[in-house]
Amino acid sequence: MIVTVYAISKNEEKFVSRWAKSMREADYVVVLDTGSVDGTVEALRKEGVTVKSAEIVPWRFDKARNESLKLVPPETDVCVCTDLDEVFEEGWREKLEKSWTQNTKQGRYRYVWSHLDSGEAGVEFYIEKMHVLKGFRWVNPVHEILAYSGRDYSSVTIKDVTLHHYPDDKKSRSSYLPLLELAVKENPENDRNMHYLGREYMFYRMYDKAIDTLTGHLALPSATWADERAASMRYIARCRLALNQTALAECWFLRAIAEAPNVREAYVEYSRLLYDRKDWHGVIFFLNKALKIKNRSVSYINEPQSWGALPYDLISLAYYFTYDYDNALRFVDEAIKLSDEKRLKENRRFFEEAKNGKIYNNVLFFSTLKMIGLFFRGLSASKRLKKTSKINYDMISAVCIDFNRQQNFA
Repeated sequence: MIVTVYAISKNEEKFVSRWAKSMREADYVVVLDTGSVDGTVEALRKEGVTVKSAEIVPWRFDKARNESLKLVPPETDVCVCTDLDEVFEEGWREKLEKSWTQNTKQGRYRYVWSHLDSGEAGVEFYIEKMHVLKGFRWVNPVHEILAYSGRDYSSVTIKDVTLHHYPDDKKSRSSYLPLLELAVKENPENDRNMHYLGREYMFYRMYDKAIDTLTGHLALPSATWADERAASMRYIARCRLALNQTALAECWFLRAIAEAPNVREAYVEYSRLLYDRKDWHGVIFFLNKALKIKNRSVSYINEPQSWGALPYDLISLAYYFTYDYDNALRFVDEAIKLSDEKRLKENRRFFEEAKNGKIYNNVLFFSTLKMIGLFFRGLSASKRLKKTSKINYDMISAVCIDFNRQQNFA
């Protein structure tokens, strides 16, 4: 079997050595450089990579990838498309060969799109960028995918192959929005592009456009994938929240849950809304539902906060505020297993003190829940606790006010 890795590049000199080392398991490695002005081309050639330079005008990712695909030697059995900010785990070639058959046209494998501070996987899903040479071409100006025009299509999941993405955070994604607008203009019935465009408007805080576009996505006859539909609904809910339309946001979160009841993310996001308005029983109900979902989606829809300490953190606090200290302790222990944040351990100590009927003066309990963007704010925290516990409220008010002053809370 002959395997060729192909890629596009532009001003990625700092990634070259790491990427080239990861791709050496292939027989050929080829790159189309689209206009680097740093030392990318020279560094690639020094690593033994075949490089051709070409300008893509007007820029679009599918055209660039199709030009790079032309560099693949004709005797290639399997083409592997990567980017220079990506790294395969060692041994990928052997695993590819074990899974590929004479009838295989395309392979899918695990892709870790982002990483947590600990280095563990954040957002991960499966991609399909291994394929035979004949019959494939790239389509869509951005968020491009492979399209197959041949016969007798078959694909395989290649177990234990993982590609990691380590992006340059300083690199602009400013081209994405106009390219997505172009993609929808070229093919207005493409539900995938419509979804991505709505999400991009949300990223740019263009909330009204995002809502219109995502609603348009949901109306398309081809938009049948429940996970993606639920994601559009969650994004609409986020936009409604940003516009201070909480009641509408709540409706959309509930619709997202109903659309894809086996996807954890909607339950967690909705629980954050309920937490913010102190609906402790609602938090407990929906997070218990969420935590029963053990299988993480293998699509790009999954979000790391829903699979980390956050849901356990929130439900532990909700149980505390309903005087259920045993469950508060049980769930904060689960949160501590997933995060080394000092605040969680302080919360646990606080819950233990509360269970034993003791007063616990600890500023950290009133601190920001940084991982979820929810704040205990000064006197409001005091009033909330005044309704639910037997703590010295004058002392709490003083502590909260002092803490807010230190943190410059509004």
